[in-house]
Amino acid sequence: MDKTTLSIPNISCGHCLTAIKRELSDLKGILAVEGDPGKKEITVTWDEPASLDQIKAALKEINYPAAP
Repeated sequence: MDKTTLSIPNISCGHCLTAIKRELSDLKGILAVEGDPGKKEITVTWDEPASLDQIKAALKEINYPAAP
């Protein structure tokens, strides 16, 4: 199991966080998605077959790219 916190500059409210949770939860292997719109961060916990690259690609696709 892996866990990481990502900075997501485009998060502005709880609706943004809900959209991110919904999209990432569709990926196989995602165990949890938590976030804080005030800090503009999400924490993702996953297992295989999900990967950090896959998570970042999904975030970019829905217009919530992770900051480098």
